[in-house]
This record gives sequence, structure tokens and C-alpha cells, in this order.
Amino acid sequence: MRRHPEETADTADDAPLSKTKVKQQMLALQELGEQLVALGDDRLRELDLPERLLDAIREMKKIGKFGAQRRQMQFIGRLMREVEPEPIIAKLEIWNGTSRQHTAYLHRLERWRDRLLESDAALTELLAEHPGADAQRLRALIRNAQKEKELMKPPKNYREIFQVLREILPEETAKTIHHRDTETQRKTSPPLQGEG
Repeated sequence: MRRHPEETADTADDAPLSKTKVKQQMLALQELGEQLVALGDDRLRELDLPERLLDAIREMKKIGKFGAQRRQMQFIGRLMREVEPEPIIAKLEIWNGTSRQHTAYLHRLERWRDRLLESDAALTELLAEHPGADAQRLRALIRNAQKEKELMKPPKNYREIFQVLREILPEETAKTIHHRDTETQRKTSPPLQGEG
């Protein structure tokens, strides 16, 4: 009897994982548990973990003997199977500054800083979008950063421009602006061949 392609795809998804895959997943959860153990209590509370897992993590911090630590980490790894790991991983990435969104935000600030140093039009554009920004301070920082570069001095003002941009363009705003810029690009780009 011939099987339909849909039936084969369904049974492939339902097939049990190999022992190797299961072990890899367990080790990954245990490593995630190790990262949780390294966090402070305030950060742990922000993660909204089950009480049983929180207790196991707190207990782990009290254990001094290596063998007991290893067993406790295995127990934490088992408890981690009951928790959805993606939100935890995402939060840890944000705290570690490694999330893609945060990295994109920092790159966006760097591009703004470079544009400000290259042309006056960029400052005009920034002030038009954010009228509450301190124009006088920004102009002074830009002028001083340009002088620092000419005289090959340490980039103190260059760095300070970045900090001021972080105040003017908080991360949420930068995401919104990026989305708006992407939409504007999409609307102004000529249609691709075959689009109508």
C-alpha cells in the first residue's frame, strides 16, 4: 500500500527523538540552568519562574561540595524541562546585550553619530524629529568631536554624542523609527519585475 506524502511528513514529525538529540537538549537546558544560577535574586524574580525551580536555584547557591553541586545542576536541568526556555533565553540575551534587536539599535545610534559628524543636514533632521533635544549641546559635542579627530585626541566627545543619542532615541523609539524607515523604503522603491 502506498503512503501519501502528507502521511509521511506527519509521521516524521511525530517520530521520537534520538538518544543523542534528547541528551543534547537536556545538556542545553542544564547550561541554561547554570546561567540562571549565576543571576541575582532580582533578575530571577523578573523571569517569573516556577517556585520549585527558584527554590532549586537558591539551594544550588548554598551548596559547597562539587558532587552535590553536580547533582543539583542535574535536578535543575530536569526542572527546566517543564519551563518554556525561549522567553528565558531572550531575556538573558537582552541582559547580556546580545539580542539582535539591541545590537541593531546600537548600530543605528552609531550611524546617527557618523551622520551627525559628516553633515549639518543630519542634525537638522534629528532636531526636526526630536524637537526636545538640546541643539546647543549637540552642536558643541559635534564641533568638539571633529576637533578631537583632527588633533588625534581621545574620542571623549565622540563617545558622549553616542550617550546623548541614547537619551534622545530610547530603544523602543529606535525600533519604531526603523520600522517607519523600512515602510518608507518599501513604499518608495520601484516594484520588482513581475509585481503589478
